[in-house]
Amino acid sequence: MRNRKAGYACKHCPVETTLDIIGGKWKGVILYHLMNKTCRFNEMRRLMPGISQRMLTLQLRELEKDGVIHREVYPVVPPKTEYSLTAFGETLKPIIQEMKRWGDRYEHHQEQQLEDVDQNKA
Repeated sequence: MRNRKAGYACKHCPVETTLDIIGGKWKGVILYHLMNKTCRFNEMRRLMPGISQRMLTLQLRELEKDGVIHREVYPVVPPKTEYSLTAFGETLKPIIQEMKRWGDRYEHHQEQQLEDVDQNKA
């Protein structure tokens, strides 16, 4: 097991381990897009317009190194590379799905709060 964030007081914390693997701005989004289909590199860039090519490459490499995604390179011209979840990566689906549900609930909650503020102004 690796821990890129040395110096944490919490040793062997499973939540820290999970966040070390899937945490950050882009990894959860990458995993979300790979949950139901295999994606090519440029398809992922289109799905995530805010990510740079370099950052996407780095995040994909880390997820591959951690055994969460599989990278398949086809020997064709132009090069074709596809990414998919590994069997172990599939075990993250319930976590990613729950993160999506929570995000939906949070956005709804925020919309309700804005409506309440607007009603109080009137």
